[in-house]
Amino acid sequence: MLETLLAEIRRCRICEAQLPLGANPVIQASSDARLMIVGQAPGTRVHETSIPWNDPSGDRLREWLQLDKTHFYDAKNIAIMPMGLCYPGKGKSGDLPPRKECAPKWHQKVWDQLPNIGMTLLIGQYAQNYYLTNKPKTLTETVRLWKNWAPQYIPLPHPSPRNTLWLRKNPWFESDVVPYIREYVHQHLERK
Repeated sequence: MLETLLAEIRRCRICEAQLPLGANPVIQASSDARLMIVGQAPGTRVHETSIPWNDPSGDRLREWLQLDKTHFYDAKNIAIMPMGLCYPGKGKSGDLPPRKECAPKWHQKVWDQLPNIGMTLLIGQYAQNYYLTNKPKTLTETVRLWKNWAPQYIPLPHPSPRNTLWLRKNPWFESDVVPYIREYVHQHLERK
């Protein structure tokens, strides 16, 4: 049962000794969800609040989806499962990569409980490297070839404010890819 699995995931302490802020697995899921978002790992703000995408990156992601927080955080609409479920710590140029223990341990178990997912947003290179086969080496080329995997998987750049320059250099992303995702969201997600 999904609720039992989510409780088990939230109690996970496999790599706690390597986590600077301790373990706090962040995940959102319901067997009714129609959209999956696979990101990298929680940042410090998400770690502190236990609310996924509760930061400026989440603001941009919700803008891309044209969803307010009420609909975005409705697990019956959207499942959210990062590659690393806990904040991994700070590196030289941002957060460290997601811990490698999480995806092999938990992802398939969660997927087995989500029969209604029709589209999965793969945000950033870690999610894309894990889920996509025959992909180019660069994130830009992978995102440019999004139709190769659509509608099952849609590779996206990270919506971080740090990627504003990437978005300016690649206007095709917001003119071609974002409308496709929005159409799916508006057709398949419950919007009362």
